[in-house]
Amino acid sequence: MFDAALVAAIAEIAELHDIEPAALAAVAEVESGGRLVAIVNGKAEPLIRFEGHVFYRQLPRLKRNRAVVVGLAHPLAGRVANPPSQTARWKLVERAGLIDRPAALAATSWGVGQVMGLHWRWLGLASIDALVAEARSSPAGQVRLMARYIDRAGLRRLIVEQDWAGFARAYNGPGYRAQRYDEKIAAAYRRHGGEPRRPGRHDPALLAFGTGGPAVEELQRNLRMLGFPLIADGDFGRATETALKAFQGDAGLVADGVFGPRTAEAMARRLPPAPVAA
Repeated sequence: MFDAALVAAIAEIAELHDIEPAALAAVAEVESGGRLVAIVNGKAEPLIRFEGHVFYRQLPRLKRNRAVVVGLAHPLAGRVANPPSQTARWKLVERAGLIDRPAALAATSWGVGQVMGLHWRWLGLASIDALVAEARSSPAGQVRLMARYIDRAGLRRLIVEQDWAGFARAYNGPGYRAQRYDEKIAAAYRRHGGEPRRPGRHDPALLAFGTGGPAVEELQRNLRMLGFPLIADGDFGRATETALKAFQGDAGLVADGVFGPRTAEAMARRLPPAPVAA
């Protein structure tokens, strides 16, 4: 179980990404298996996994040949085995780094979310070193990196909808059922104080592309009042999504096109007050 400081950090990160704290804590708990760091050379380090097939793809020909000869790279996944101990895995990455340090770091998955280093640019980070520094900074840094990946990969909506099977499939791959990731996340969510969504419950966080009805019509009217030329037809289509993303970006929110609690609060602050009945 996480200590109080990490629970508080997760809550802060969840708020920043407009995710329910219990949901982000549940994902972090299941992905980490309750273990966030390993002691390597006397220092707490994130858990890592080196992918030899990714290293192979990252290298130019001459370096690739050298890496293959010494058993650090292979065109097929799984052919470069990861040692069971984290200390040995860190030594494996160090050996790969002697051939090409950026490629070795890019071919490593980092921390609780097992985020691949090669995604650093896609995640909007300045460099591979920035991604590694975030993962190594603290357990909270690992959660920040995981939350950034969830946002960028478009998985936040699945968490908001408590579609644990959909999230597990997208995050862990088709083999998630064998590990029962979805069931574990649902159970962890309840342990962290989350409330399972009841069918039919109105939840503004569920307003996203493809939804419809009176709540969407109200959202469209509000966006129109804020200067976005929309037709209030109750159909959450691409035009509504584009307008909502523009509003979110202007309000300093995550521009994911999902109408969640933080977006609702920001919109309420900008809308003119309702007229008072005479």
